Amino acid sequence: MHDQEKSEPEQILNQYKDITLNGSIEEVVSFINNLLGQNDDLIIRRFKVFSEFPAVIFYFSALTDQVMINQEIMKPLMYVPEHLQNEKIEISVLKNIISDQALFYSQSKFERYLGHIAEAILEGKTVVAVEGMDVALLIGSRTVDKRAVEQPQTEQVIQGPREGFIEPLISNLGLLRYRLPTADFRVNITKIGTKTKSMVAVCYLEGIVNPELVKEVNKRLSAIDIDGILDAGYLEQFIEDNHFSPFPQIMNTERPDKTVANMLEGRVAILVDGSPFALIAPVVFSSFYQSIEDYTTRYLQGSFVRMARVVALVFSLIFSALYVAIISFNPELIPTKFAVAVAGGRAGVPFPAVVEILIMEVSMEVLREATIRLPQQVGGALSIVGVLVIGQAAVAAGFASPITVVAIALTTIGSFATPAYNAAFALRMLRFPLIFLAGIFGLYGLVVGLILICNHLLSLRSFGVPYMTPAIPWNIQGLKDLVIRAPFWWMKKRPPALFPLDTDRLGPDMKQIVLQNSDNALDPSKMGNQEEDK
Repeated sequence: MHDQEKSEPEQILNQYKDITLNGSIEEVVSFINNLLGQNDDLIIRRFKVFSEFPAVIFYFSALTDQVMINQEIMKPLMYVPEHLQNEKIEISVLKNIISDQALFYSQSKFERYLGHIAEAILEGKTVVAVEGMDVALLIGSRTVDKRAVEQPQTEQVIQGPREGFIEPLISNLGLLRYRLPTADFRVNITKIGTKTKSMVAVCYLEGIVNPELVKEVNKRLSAIDIDGILDAGYLEQFIEDNHFSPFPQIMNTERPDKTVANMLEGRVAILVDGSPFALIAPVVFSSFYQSIEDYTTRYLQGSFVRMARVVALVFSLIFSALYVAIISFNPELIPTKFAVAVAGGRAGVPFPAVVEILIMEVSMEVLREATIRLPQQVGGALSIVGVLVIGQAAVAAGFASPITVVAIALTTIGSFATPAYNAAFALRMLRFPLIFLAGIFGLYGLVVGLILICNHLLSLRSFGVPYMTPAIPWNIQGLKDLVIRAPFWWMKKRPPALFPLDTDRLGPDMKQIVLQNSDNALDPSKMGNQEEDK
């Protein structure tokens, strides 16, 4: 034990990982004390099982409900069951009596290795060791405070569910199982992180998802060797295909309904204990401007809103650079009357258009970041008042022209219309090199910059799936859900780029059933004839 005291806790745990109990609770107490004894929230309580067998209980008070432990674990163990009060209990049958007759816990098991016992205590379980027993009882008693399930803050919709993921993994899996009461739903849980030992769940639908995709996801996750995983974003950076691309190749979402919808198409969802976000893989570029609301509303409304969203996406990327290119190099493209108005507005501005746009863009990014970091009560006022005051003051002071303020406003509003924050962030980053190219080479620089971005998008892969699918490579089935959202009865197949095992989404006769003429049961002409017959 003297050498054990000099060792680091992790070294002690590795040293005793494969050592089994020998029936002495003193050895267990000594091992736990040396490993975890310096923690003030570690509870080590001695008592007697059935008032006869010496025992000790271990748990962390910060991870468990002590009232529950007192009432549902210690009390049943200290009192002899009524039907056994007049019988002699032998140590050989004590194990079966505890598990089968004394405790009423479904999450309980016996463990004989000291290392596994210590890991169970660290996970929030309660451990009971009894003198003379070569195994210890592990009871799932973890209780951690959590926030209520509420509407996602980053993906709000007008029509659709109002539930969002929260931090505990078990609660998030429950939200998925609530929507997928099928035997095909599979959950594989592993631990990643040498210190945090974070539980990571890989979720998919067997019979739909391609097994090679599941194998590749598990392969990339198993290769991660890091001390801690604190959020799903950690995993995203390790398992994406291109680490230097500004475009995300894995989607993160707070919405259980969106997660289930992607799993039904043949994708894999990855959840991390402690993170309210799920990772969806693989994804394509069109996934980032699609919203769950496109499918919960009628297809005409969904298609209209999606097309408006695509226009806003293009605006957010090129409008500032296009303004710089036209003002600086090609003013002849502007109508004469409008050109006169623009020239009058820029008369007192001392900077070139490119410098003016860069100043306003940087100011807008700083203001946006400040709005996010400030308390909610203050941030809303700053975002509105700040834009109005700073924009008006910049125009009055001669730092910017009114048309520049309008261009920046349109660009910013366009970035807000993109549902996925990480995709909108990528477009915000790419605006700056496009502005530089437009300021140096005009429209030629803007076109060259767009060509480079398109080439990069065409080279990207997400777990082998081309990023611009279904536009390139071209696929008729996928085009029905690209810019417009076609009716459900048009989209009979799952995305072929995912190579799902089950390709059919609809029954063979659904289109005829939906589109067939109804009987018009309450047709006024028919009802009138019935009244006359009466």
